[in-house]
Amino acid sequence: MSVQIKDLTKIYGSKKALDTISFEAQKGMVTGFLGPNGAGKTTTMKILSCFIRQDSGIAEVCGFDTSKSPSEVKKSIGYLPEHNPLYKDMYVKEYLRFVAGMHQVANKTKRVNEMIEMTGLGREQHKKIMALSKGYRQRVGLAQALIHDPEVLILDEPTSGLDPNQLADIRNLIIQLGKEKTVILSTHIMQEVEALCDHVVIINQGDIVADGSLKELKERATGKGIQITVVFDENISLSKKFKHDAVTSITKGENSNEWIVTTDPNVDLRSHLFHFAVHQKLTLLELSRKTYEVEDVFRLLTQ
Repeated sequence: MSVQIKDLTKIYGSKKALDTISFEAQKGMVTGFLGPNGAGKTTTMKILSCFIRQDSGIAEVCGFDTSKSPSEVKKSIGYLPEHNPLYKDMYVKEYLRFVAGMHQVANKTKRVNEMIEMTGLGREQHKKIMALSKGYRQRVGLAQALIHDPEVLILDEPTSGLDPNQLADIRNLIIQLGKEKTVILSTHIMQEVEALCDHVVIINQGDIVADGSLKELKERATGKGIQITVVFDENISLSKKFKHDAVTSITKGENSNEWIVTTDPNVDLRSHLFHFAVHQKLTLLELSRKTYEVEDVFRLLTQ
């Protein structure tokens, strides 16, 4: 197991930022680490990167305890924080050579050139970092996180500030890295989770509230009940006329002809609603089942 967290607790004064949380991140997949602001994401990542120490519990990276073997942990991880700290007076290539030297990378020139090509910095390599756009600064941050070829990659909002073309390039790079490394990705952009993550961990107010694959989390949301939207060509009182044992609620939609039918999660009543419309001589303008996305699961678990 590349990253293993067990009963991790961190307290700031009277606030418990992490409350005995436990989860794992495996090699060969991208793990999304999600949560609202102040949920404990950054605290967890700072502990994993040995920037701060936990009050209790265990955090291990590649078998090394963050409290007992911080030097070994730091060799094993690449970290791109949300606020990307760069030496802006340095040139891109100069900066990457400096970082490679800090990590004692063998054949620095070759490795720096590989990172420049991998992250699409070729045309910017001879510019000062201060002259780069935010998107290209993110690329420099990603290059420095990768330059020592770490087994674990921790990315905090890695696509912040990227234009659509840059976004596609970095997404593809993260997907490829996720096939051979352990990648922990923190983001507020749910489309990023859908596009990149194999596994999702959601934290809220210092507690882990979900831990599973995207499919498992969506099934969990569906378990709260299936929602069917039905729109007729005229206003009828569906809540009074349509009866079925699987119905848990029928509520008005956005207009007078629209209804939201919530049913048992194991029963899909669309065919029954269709036959109801035929029997009542109504025209169906819409009959659709709600598809749950990661954003729905996130809101369900953190609101």
